[in-house]
Amino acid sequence: MKTWVYIIKRILMSLPILFMVTLLSFFLIRLSPIDPLAQMKLNPSISAQTIEQETKRLGLDKPVIVQYGLWLKNFIKGNMGYCTDNTKVSTKIKTRILNTLLLSLFTIFFSWIIAIPIGVLAAVNYNTWFDKLITVLSSVFMAVPSFFFAILMLLFAQKTGLFPLGGLTSSNFSDMTILGQIKDVLWHLALPVFVLTTISLSSLVRQMRANMLDVLNSEYVKFAIAKGVSFKKVVFKHALRNAINPIITLLGFEFAGLLSGAALTEYVFQYPGLGKLILEAVMQSDINLVMASLVIGSFMLILGNLIADILLKLTDPRVRV
Repeated sequence: MKTWVYIIKRILMSLPILFMVTLLSFFLIRLSPIDPLAQMKLNPSISAQTIEQETKRLGLDKPVIVQYGLWLKNFIKGNMGYCTDNTKVSTKIKTRILNTLLLSLFTIFFSWIIAIPIGVLAAVNYNTWFDKLITVLSSVFMAVPSFFFAILMLLFAQKTGLFPLGGLTSSNFSDMTILGQIKDVLWHLALPVFVLTTISLSSLVRQMRANMLDVLNSEYVKFAIAKGVSFKKVVFKHALRNAINPIITLLGFEFAGLLSGAALTEYVFQYPGLGKLILEAVMQSDINLVMASLVIGSFMLILGNLIADILLKLTDPRVRV
């Protein structure tokens, strides 16, 4: 019961943070000399009536503080306005956010399930050839920009033809069986997930290795080994639970960071995700889409931190709600 009370309290505490993010984002964008409807006015397919509706919705003829109130009220109702191509912002985001969540969840799953055992093994085998190899490889991949690595993988796919280029599904996706559709989606996800996992893996392995070394050098671990407790039991039952706690706290930042970090990777692979959509929105000065994306990015950060706090409570009984 206490855990549920803690979760509710954390959600309530997150609401003011989300409010401040929307407030700052709105006013920073409004301080720029860009007309929010400039791109829409240049699009001949957008009628004067739509532009008039947007002007009224945004309250552009009213003071800025009133404009913010109108924007927030409409946003809560789900009315996010129109994009520069006369498409509803909510429609565009709905079609892309699930794709980005799919990409992010696969990336987090594979990076964590690989990074934790490798980091532990590197720490246990400190200063051996394995530890040195892992240290060198993690340093190399941390130095490689994600977009550059994505371009290399794209060239590899183009030369070999082993992986599909662009999109999330094939052209004959609707004609496939359920199993065939699942395989097709996973095959399209393979390269983007591999790129993001590899980049994320490097920092997680180094962090896990450093945490594990600190715990293994602590007095209680040395005392347990001196008492005759098996080294394997000390490592996996006692040391690992303490070493993994700082990693869990990074989950929230990693979850939100994938939204921005995946943008260039999605753009290279032409993956229909939210990151690619945000990048295009910024380049096209699509104010409505940019604002909606900022709020969603903040929400992902808060959600990630909430999940991290709950996992920390489950893994470490010393944490009290």
